[in-house]
Amino acid sequence: HTYTHNTRIFPSSFVLDNMPLVNIFAKSTMRKPIPLVSLQSKLCNIWGTKPGVTKLMLMRVADWTDDSFQEDCFVSIRAKGTSERTREYVLDGMKDVQNAFKDHDLIANVRLETYEGERYFHLPPPPSPSPSSTSSSS
Repeated sequence: HTYTHNTRIFPSSFVLDNMPLVNIFAKSTMRKPIPLVSLQSKLCNIWGTKPGVTKLMLMRVADWTDDSFQEDCFVSIRAKGTSERTREYVLDGMKDVQNAFKDHDLIANVRLETYEGERYFHLPPPPSPSPSSTSSSS
């Protein structure tokens, strides 16, 4: 079984909760806006994920070496490698990511690295205490 999401076809066994972490690096002198919420929405559509698992982080840097690509931002994506994520599938998705940035007048240099799920560890912060459990009665 397969289903279609934003014109991409996903097998029914495809897990939507394991993609991706997106680090966006931009020079601190670059003044074009980088609309994270809009880009997150577009990337969720590209990869078939939810905003809760598709985290975008913007890092402003003083400089980087080799300006041969003349990019506005360097986009580094880390994602779980799965059998469904073939080389062709990932490369097509990367082109779509580049186009999502282009839609905002941004030239993106995109790289994507996959990892093995058994070698991935994550420890989110504990849930915040509810307001009623932190108040004291007198």
